[in-house]
Amino acid sequence: MGSEQEFIRDIAHLGHVELLTPKFEQSLSFFKDVLGMQEVAQQGNSAYLRCWGDYEQYSLILTESPQAGVGHTALRAASPQALERRVHKIEAAGLGIGWIPGDQGHGKAYRYHGPDGHLMELYYETEWYQPPEHLQPALKNQPQRFTGHGVAVKHLDHINYLSSASETDGDFAENVLGLQLTEQIKLNNGRRPGVWYRANDKSYEIVYTLDATGSRGRLHHIAFSVDTNEGIWRAADLFVEHGVFIEFAPSKHAINQTYFVYVYEPGGNRIEICSGGYHVLAPDWKPITWTEAERARGQAWGNKTVASFHSYGTPVVEQN
Repeated sequence: MGSEQEFIRDIAHLGHVELLTPKFEQSLSFFKDVLGMQEVAQQGNSAYLRCWGDYEQYSLILTESPQAGVGHTALRAASPQALERRVHKIEAAGLGIGWIPGDQGHGKAYRYHGPDGHLMELYYETEWYQPPEHLQPALKNQPQRFTGHGVAVKHLDHINYLSSASETDGDFAENVLGLQLTEQIKLNNGRRPGVWYRANDKSYEIVYTLDATGSRGRLHHIAFSVDTNEGIWRAADLFVEHGVFIEFAPSKHAINQTYFVYVYEPGGNRIEICSGGYHVLAPDWKPITWTEAERARGQAWGNKTVASFHSYGTPVVEQN
């Protein structure tokens, strides 16, 4: 799948993710004091947080909940017309929920479920961030002043969902949302346990990974980017200083060539800090397929993927 589908470009980019946590205050401190994000608003049991490079008001909603996991994921459409086109396709697929008035910082949004049950929404109208005086940047093409606080994450980079049927979720992303498959893993039995999709020139923003537990609708991780690899090493040192569990120490992915470090935030959700990767400029891009034997070699520098990557996610499920 993938190579025959047209890249529609009706989805502009990943807008924001709602992350659920049973330890709200500890998680909020992690994102503000360790990752260096700024809180722009609180509503009810949710805090709205931004990276210093966000042009919109925020890219993370942190919500208190009995279990960790992902609440909803929002994608910004490329235009009002693009929004209507994608809503029509979603409704035709039978997975639509309906329109909501909007949330903090953006206009009306259309909610739907992905095939595996992940709650999603599409919107177009949005409010651009207006920095207060003390955060006015020297460069007017930068959303705000660089604070350098904590890890100092710049952007929400991507989201990786765990899915009981990664191929089905991937086909929906292609056929209904119009995203393009850039890379995939294909096992000897024909299954595709990992599929990577782009909405723009970044090589990926949405990933579906096969859930080894067979559970539905879980989260693998969300990722925030920094400008340099040194930013990842600095992040790892900060995680050690703050007692944050490092699941996968700094290294380089073979797929998409992203540099990374993975940790668990206090609520239990997996967080990646990343940099690098590549952009896709070719209009006739063909998906890169990795075989089971190729993936058995490990990551780009030969280190093996940690075993918990295939089963740990949120909400946490008991394994036999």
